[in-house]
Amino acid sequence: MHTHYHSPIGLLQLQGTESHISHVQFVDAATAVDNTNWKLGQEAKKQLEEYFAGKRKDFDLPLQPVGTNFQQAVWMALRQIPFGHTVSYGDIAQAIGNPKAARAIGQANNRNPIAIIVPCHRVIGRNGKLTGYAGGLDKKEFLLKLEIPQQSL
Repeated sequence: MHTHYHSPIGLLQLQGTESHISHVQFVDAATAVDNTNWKLGQEAKKQLEEYFAGKRKDFDLPLQPVGTNFQQAVWMALRQIPFGHTVSYGDIAQAIGNPKAARAIGQANNRNPIAIIVPCHRVIGRNGKLTGYAGGLDKKEFLLKLEIPQQSL
């Protein structure tokens, strides 16, 4: 099942089943008709709307991203980063018990299939600078400024 959400930073396509969300990705255009009776998709859109309106800091959705065990560990660690905070790739490597895996963390971060809800945008370079984001650095900067308005990026 799938649906689309017109966010302030672009069109998002949400995919999943009745029981979980498996993908939230930036797309250029809607590729198919939305499943308007997909209750979980409607709830996800509602929570995204609340997030962008500044009314939600945490998502409460059943997620099931598909990836390797390593990627799953990274994505779970990303979900532990609190709203309004940033961490480095090295911090995530430490969190999953693999301190030398910072580069691999970056690759797993880039393959995160559930943008925004699994907050890979909260991972920045060790020097505090913005680093790659699958949706583009402009979107990453927008999301971080939404969460941390006083931070200069």
